[in-house]
Amino acid sequence: MIERILRGVAGINILIGVLLMEFVDKRFVWLIVFIGLNLLQFAFTNWCSRKWLLRKLGVK
Repeated sequence: MIERILRGVAGINILIGVLLMEFVDKRFVWLIVFIGLNLLQFAFTNWCSRKWLLRKLGVK
């Protein structure tokens, strides 16, 4: 369940970043880059701060 939530939140964050970049300011591309780097880091280390937070909140 945690993995599905993480993927959903990442997808929503990327979509928000794209919309902000398109309609507000092109520098929001750095938000998308940051999300991508976090996803890459998570793939190698299997550690994510949001995953840690969800576990602390009791999500199985």
